[in-house]
Amino acid sequence: MNIFVLEIWDDEGWACTFYTVRNDDTQISETDSFFVKYHAMPQYTDATRELLSFVLDAIGEEHGAVEELFNRNENEVIGLPVQGRVTVKQIMFHYPGFPLRLYALKITDGIVVLFNGGIKDGATNQKSSLHMHWRAACEYAKRIIDAINNGTVIVNVAERTLENYDGSEEIIL
Repeated sequence: MNIFVLEIWDDEGWACTFYTVRNDDTQISETDSFFVKYHAMPQYTDATRELLSFVLDAIGEEHGAVEELFNRNENEVIGLPVQGRVTVKQIMFHYPGFPLRLYALKITDGIVVLFNGGIKDGATNQKSSLHMHWRAACEYAKRIIDAINNGTVIVNVAERTLENYDGSEEIIL
């Protein structure tokens, strides 16, 4: 895997800051690539909007990355949206047969890294066209977790930020 930049994707919600990854040789982040690609496909436009609303409103604004909303464990990452029927503060979330998956790494209830994803068209990630995006998300997640564990990236829970160990602006892994 190549060098990538860990950067803020959205920090405007009161409950959660979202990060994403961008390969060093590209201009668009993995998360933006996902939303641009699937929003442009008419058969997935509504699902893309619904997933974006789930991420920005339900997680970013209302509830944060609570366990109930991060219940689709897929090895090192979480698949979004939520699996099954889940109620958080009297609001029910349910996405039966949802066609898309967006992969995420929950750092804390207030910090999430979003990756790429795709169409859930198989029984498992291994048998789906999602396979390559899922594998890439798992690899990114491993490197981020290692960087946190070895002190290269510092988690600032109070500020809901990830910081480079040397205080520099850009986090490159």
